[in-house]
Amino acid sequence: MRSFIHISLLLLLRSLCSSAPSPPSLSSCRLQSQFHLNRMHKAGDVVLGGLFQIHFFSVFPDLSFTSEPQQPTCNGFDILGFRQAQTMAFAIDEINRDSNLLSNVTLGYSLFDNCLNLAIGFRAALSLASGQEKQIVLDDVCDGSPPVLGIVGDSSSTRSIAISTVLGLYRVPMVSYFATCSCLSDRQKYPSFFRTIPSDAFQVRAMIQILRHFNWTWAGLLVSDDDYGLHAAQSFQSDLSLSGEVCLAYLEVLPWGNDEAELRRIVDVMKKSTARVVIVFAHESHMINLMEEVVRQNVTGLQWLASEAWTAAAVLQTRHLMPYLGGTLGIAIRRGEIAGLREFLLKIRPELHHSYYRNSMVNQFWEFAFRCRFAPPSAGWVEAGGALCTGQENLADVETEFLDISNLRPEYNVYKAVYALAYALDNMLQCEPGRGPFRENSCATLETLEPWQLLYYLEKVNFTTPFGDQVSFDENGDALPIYDVMNWSWLPDGSTMVQTVGEVKRSAHKGEELTLNEDKIFWNFENQKPPRSACSESCPPGTHMVRKKGKPVCCFDCIPCSAGKFSNTTDTLECTSCPEDFWSSPQRDHCVSKKIEFLSYHEPLGICLTAASLLGTFCSAVFLVIFIYHRKTPLVRANNSELSFQLLVSLKLCFLCSLLFIGRPRLWTCQLRHAVFGISFVLCVSCILVKTMVVFAVFKASKPGGGASLKWFGVVQQRGTVLILTSVQAAICTAWLISSSPASHKNTQYHKDKIVYECVIGSTAGFAVLLGYIGLLAILSFLIAFLVRNLPDNFNEAKLITFSMLIFCAVWVAFVPAYVSSPGKYADAVEVFAILASSFGLLLALFGPKCYIILMRPEINTKKAIMGRGIES
Repeated sequence: MRSFIHISLLLLLRSLCSSAPSPPSLSSCRLQSQFHLNRMHKAGDVVLGGLFQIHFFSVFPDLSFTSEPQQPTCNGFDILGFRQAQTMAFAIDEINRDSNLLSNVTLGYSLFDNCLNLAIGFRAALSLASGQEKQIVLDDVCDGSPPVLGIVGDSSSTRSIAISTVLGLYRVPMVSYFATCSCLSDRQKYPSFFRTIPSDAFQVRAMIQILRHFNWTWAGLLVSDDDYGLHAAQSFQSDLSLSGEVCLAYLEVLPWGNDEAELRRIVDVMKKSTARVVIVFAHESHMINLMEEVVRQNVTGLQWLASEAWTAAAVLQTRHLMPYLGGTLGIAIRRGEIAGLREFLLKIRPELHHSYYRNSMVNQFWEFAFRCRFAPPSAGWVEAGGALCTGQENLADVETEFLDISNLRPEYNVYKAVYALAYALDNMLQCEPGRGPFRENSCATLETLEPWQLLYYLEKVNFTTPFGDQVSFDENGDALPIYDVMNWSWLPDGSTMVQTVGEVKRSAHKGEELTLNEDKIFWNFENQKPPRSACSESCPPGTHMVRKKGKPVCCFDCIPCSAGKFSNTTDTLECTSCPEDFWSSPQRDHCVSKKIEFLSYHEPLGICLTAASLLGTFCSAVFLVIFIYHRKTPLVRANNSELSFQLLVSLKLCFLCSLLFIGRPRLWTCQLRHAVFGISFVLCVSCILVKTMVVFAVFKASKPGGGASLKWFGVVQQRGTVLILTSVQAAICTAWLISSSPASHKNTQYHKDKIVYECVIGSTAGFAVLLGYIGLLAILSFLIAFLVRNLPDNFNEAKLITFSMLIFCAVWVAFVPAYVSSPGKYADAVEVFAILASSFGLLLALFGPKCYIILMRPEINTKKAIMGRGIES
């Protein structure tokens, strides 16, 4: 604290150090100049500072600097500002009498008048922070009263910004009761600033809640040309852009002074706008000038929404203006009750203050209240018949609003600010040594207290006032916000009444909530109901709102819902998509069931494919029976009967697997269809490949020295090769099913009003590998068969295999583009057709000629004919 005092004195007040006449080893600091400010003071163990608006105007002397500048003077006594200052004095007196709060500490106060001027308010703040001693001896012990530990004030956002910017450097706590600018919530710029009044950001959100409550989506906004209005406009635009529920028809900045041309233009904008709700974030002086133009142009039928700056302005509640402003809803500072305040105010006496600068504020109030002057009076006062103040006058005999405590709003915030500082100090003094929050678990004491240590406790303050309101600060120094909602009633006798009709508050548990008693609200309209303020009319069921180009989001056209969507309420932002199995009705206001489509056994296409599949299965079975019956004939034996039997069985499976593609897809059919298809076809093609390799081995053996090649193609080798090749496909199918299994899928993309049941392959890569492996084996079979096509025709199957593989490859090459371009059930039909066509091609090309010889030309089914000898024509 000592270093803080010295820095403040030396830097902020421009102290001048010089040698003192006392001991030469010591030096002293004296103030370059001293501020003579209106002040109230009460000594105590701990002193709290206060900045209040006690006068409306200030006059600065001539600044020609030909002589030492005189101190500024203040005039125009503000009796309500003085009541706020006395509320702080009362709160401190009440705390001193409370045995449960700061029981061993006496609080004092030092209150200054800012005279509604930034320069004076800043001087007062520096005086509070650094003290007013004319001379301080610099030795090992700091003499003089310590600076204040915290300041209650200021009432203006502009002054609070300036003062808190400097005091924040030294972490001096500052708790404002009336500064509402949302910019003060910036903890980086104002680290020691707190307030018991909600910020304008919450006031804006409170107004938006009122707009939402009455479904007013189209409103105009008027703001004052200062920090108060411009920051409010920014908050409005930011919050409304996020919500998208309320739009601004216009935003106008009210001029300072009576600029008739500008006011005429603004009122003309209001008159032409379709918005029936007008929000005004400005001071009552702006409203006075604005309403003069509103009356001149006779603009009626508007619903006004007032900020706290003019909600309670009695100057606007006149017979002349109430036809226009009647029914106004406004945000007001929370009204509180402070028991014992009136009795305290009645006890004020000038004689309780002994020196001029300490009792000047009380003396000026006394002179204002009783229209007298203390001795010695100013020249000519007595001669003009003016009375002298004795200090024995009775306040109870004077009619003054100073004693009216029925509507305590700023005073209630002052009361809470003082108690917040007191509770922080009390919590600090309750600290147990060794368990403190500071370095090495230490605690702060009054003797060594630094301002930043009190800030730690102030951030954690949490108490409830006797009126029942909870007080605590968030991470930005803002108290839990609460506002009263006021309504201007126009009574039948022509008088006016401003009454509370609700509140807006934010609690730690419920968040922000608006409570309104609509039965008490007076509406200044013929139907005595809330007006409708919207850019566009409501959209009926079956339609949705579409924003008009170049207009705010609240201006829209009503467009019918698109097919597949519906809306069954008014003002729908977007039509709701019907559930997966439903489609929208013609009126688009409800949903009906969709038609179902898949490759069915009951439709002509499904019947034809099923018949073809069964026919192929039957033919394969017939050919198998023929080959088994004639298995000992030379033709069957010469064509590797075991592989022929396996090939016919695999072809039978190929025909049967096509049936898995018909019928409603289910999980097990989707998983089986491609697995069975892939394994069946690989079994088939691997048999053909082995047969081709056997033919190739025979071809090699027919050449000199090539007999050894046949030993690699014995019966065991043939079986093993088929098994290995088929096992590879089985492994591919298993990996596919495990990693990304095909599944049943209800597809609504092909036809919006139909559900197409189909199987999704799961992994395109898996399907591609399955087909690619079949294709690889088919190409190998084709190439080997093509190479040995010139062997003697009698025992050469190469030409038949070449022809069959040519058909097989042609079918599956054509399948790929056809499959990709076919939607829904037609994709299944294409795949079934490809399976059947390739299977029939293999069956007929490989076994058709042989069965013909077996059945129709048995004379050439002899060993001699097969070996090329004794062939009969």
